[in-house]
Amino acid sequence: MFESFMAIFSALWHQNFSILENPESIAMIYFCVTFVIFLESALLPAAPLPCDSIVILAGTLGAMGIIDFKTIVLLLTLAAAIGSWVAYMQGRWLKHLPKVQSWVNLVPVQRMKTVDNLLFRHGLIALFIARFIPVVRSLLPLMMGIRIKNQVHFFRFAWLSAIAWVLLLTGIGYSLTFLPEKVARITTVALMLAPFATLGLGIMTLIISCFLKKGKKPSSI
Repeated sequence: MFESFMAIFSALWHQNFSILENPESIAMIYFCVTFVIFLESALLPAAPLPCDSIVILAGTLGAMGIIDFKTIVLLLTLAAAIGSWVAYMQGRWLKHLPKVQSWVNLVPVQRMKTVDNLLFRHGLIALFIARFIPVVRSLLPLMMGIRIKNQVHFFRFAWLSAIAWVLLLTGIGYSLTFLPEKVARITTVALMLAPFATLGLGIMTLIISCFLKKGKKPSSI
């Protein structure tokens, strides 16, 4: 079972269609893709998994008739939404830990009100954008679990953002089959690297801002 799972995961990562087109691999493709999306959405340590490229490839496989497009869209939406809910519940649990609560209490009340307003006003947009950024994809629902008490409010955001994310990426994967093979491969690679480039840019911006703040500290007289 584990060997079959790793073989399909490797085939998805390397886009090895000779393995993926095998009729005996169909059931494992469904399981592997769904499990990976759930795992990456639910657990922060699973953030490095290449979920965006896998969802795009799932759309391509659906367009090729290797798997059923409607079925994989449904499974991916369920996996992404339920994974976000699990991350949210982790935040609800962490909130009750004294250490985490002490960190939250260090934040000024006015800042916390600003954060809460942003989460409530732009929750859907924030979750949707977070879907395209590694680490943030599972980190934001966890933070929402710490701050947002209304679970129904979060579930609405989680389901809508999951549906939009899955439909967009599988739609891109589906449309790639209409492009020449070389162009489709280049486009796929670019889409795979884009989330990591975004994450790298965010980290660099954070580091630069930290150095600038240190440089602006007034010197002691």
